[in-house]
Amino acid sequence: MVLHKFGEKLYSGLVATMTGHLKDIAKSVEAAHGASFLEELNRKWNDHNKALQMIRDILMYMDRTYIPSNQKTPVHELGLNLWRENVIYSSQIRTRLLNTLLELVQSERTSEVVDRGIMRNITKMLMDLGPSVYGQEFENHFLQVSAEFYRVESQKFIECCDCGEYLKKAERRLNEEMDRVSHYLDPRTEKKITDVVEKEMIENHMLILIHMENSGLVHMLSDDKYEDLGRMYNLFRRVTDGLLKIREVMTSHIRESGKQLVTDPERLKDPVEFVQRLLDEKDKYDKIINMPFNTDKSFQNALNSSFEYFINLNPRSPEFISLFVDDKLRKGLKGVSEDDVEVTLDKVMMLFRYLQEKDVFEKYYKQHLAKRLLSGKTVSDDAERSLIIKLKTECGYQFTSKLEGMFTDMKTSQDTMQGFYTSHPELGDGPTLTVQVLTTGSWPTQSSITCNLPAEMSVLCEKFRSYYLGTHTGRRLTWQTNMGTADLKATFGKGQKHELNVSTYQMCVLMLFNNADRLGYKEIEQATEIPAPDLKRCLQSLALVKGRNVLRKEPMSKDVGEGDGFFVNDKFSSKLYKVKIGTVVAQKESEPEKQETRQRVEEDRKPQIEAAIVRIMKSRKQLDHNNLIAEVTKQLQSRFLANPTEVKKRIESLIERDFLERDDGDRKLYRYLA
Repeated sequence: MVLHKFGEKLYSGLVATMTGHLKDIAKSVEAAHGASFLEELNRKWNDHNKALQMIRDILMYMDRTYIPSNQKTPVHELGLNLWRENVIYSSQIRTRLLNTLLELVQSERTSEVVDRGIMRNITKMLMDLGPSVYGQEFENHFLQVSAEFYRVESQKFIECCDCGEYLKKAERRLNEEMDRVSHYLDPRTEKKITDVVEKEMIENHMLILIHMENSGLVHMLSDDKYEDLGRMYNLFRRVTDGLLKIREVMTSHIRESGKQLVTDPERLKDPVEFVQRLLDEKDKYDKIINMPFNTDKSFQNALNSSFEYFINLNPRSPEFISLFVDDKLRKGLKGVSEDDVEVTLDKVMMLFRYLQEKDVFEKYYKQHLAKRLLSGKTVSDDAERSLIIKLKTECGYQFTSKLEGMFTDMKTSQDTMQGFYTSHPELGDGPTLTVQVLTTGSWPTQSSITCNLPAEMSVLCEKFRSYYLGTHTGRRLTWQTNMGTADLKATFGKGQKHELNVSTYQMCVLMLFNNADRLGYKEIEQATEIPAPDLKRCLQSLALVKGRNVLRKEPMSKDVGEGDGFFVNDKFSSKLYKVKIGTVVAQKESEPEKQETRQRVEEDRKPQIEAAIVRIMKSRKQLDHNNLIAEVTKQLQSRFLANPTEVKKRIESLIERDFLERDDGDRKLYRYLA
């Protein structure tokens, strides 16, 4: 027919025959009721497809020659178009098909079982008829209906569920929708339907969920609800600003609880407990960020900035962290494995990094290390050195050079004592003396206040002085009696013997009672010349501490007064042969001591600020006031937070000493003078 120029007749005949046939099919589909409606449609569609393949094969010549040259629709495509126009767009089928599909989805959402196979075949048919058909005839309506369904459902859930339950339901709904797409919808629908569920169930209720009373984010954080937190993180990350909202609330919660922790007067009574609480808090949030929050960097940064914020709210944090280390290195790490010691030290270093005033920590650390070394109380030299290496890595050589010098002095002192006793063999029988020779500058020594040592000790001290100065030239020795200790053998009333471990000051007091039964406070003060505050503390620890009271006091009271009298407690007894009598010391500094430490820190900062100013000006040659202050602050922040007023004073001082000059035209511009 095509060769004999009857192509047009053949083509229009095909259209007419197929149209007539499809109209009959549409009627038989319309006549189907209930569940058989989709089955009938599916059956007819399959038949139509088979028929279409055969028709295309029979009319292959027309398809290849007549159709392209006359711009007609190819046979297969024509068959699909006619099916669409006559069956799918039939007034009796179109709405019914959409409603049936939507009802089945609704039934499945309410936990009924539906025939997914038929659903898949019908949606595939719509896709085969062209992407716009699937979209217009099903997908757009499906998304609208779903949005409405989830809007209503989420409102119902919000009113009756707690946050954890709600998130479980939202997660389940999301998974169901993805499952539905994988079984019988176009894969491209997945993104659109999950967007709908996320918007209706999560995005529209984010703040309500986060702030839910007794179950929201703060509650989850406080009670370590890892599973709920993980679910919240995974759901909220799907929506715009979801993680930002979680982070904001988490940050303000950590800051608030941290602030209470560091400013609660009760907590400040025990520095070790104070730092332990900080470490526990850090461990807690590290665990939350590593597990539920998937080691999210932005959350880690938020945690770090929160800790830095509240640790520095308490000006005593550097002192307390040093006291914590002191406690651990004195006794807290006995019997603990090396790895665990490292873990503890690493955690302390984490807190140290948050400190803005690292130089204040250094001051205290130096004092505490000195006491540990001099009293031989350190548990492990390895642990001590390990921490110094960590500090050196963190802050550089300047920070630890003096600390390392302290260890060197201890080693040198051992060798010196060996030499001293070798050159004085006659000293083997009497009292023995152990001297630590400390380099001025490396140790936090106070101004030298000497007390009157007992005659037996003075002789030994003089012998040591002449030996030491004989072996070293150009050196001066001053005794730091306030830092020493002594072991005394004592016999009490009924002949009970004990060895007492006491401070040098306590030794001076106790030795007086070899020649006197009773001494008044004033007599002791005159004989020893120990400074009054130290003497009072010393007498308190000898007479008023239960189980350690080798002296008795009259009248009995908690404090030592200037009119008090003292005598040996003949009834003293202890199960131990060796009795250690500690000095009543405030573990933390007293107010005047705090002031003094603060002043020393401020003094030490001045040259560092000046050095920074000179370094910056030397490289820049000229710089205005604000930029100079910003640069100085930045350079020094690894050590401390520079106070702009103090920086200004140092600039003035450098101008006076001709290191810098002001610009004649602009008073705020500085120039470097080489």
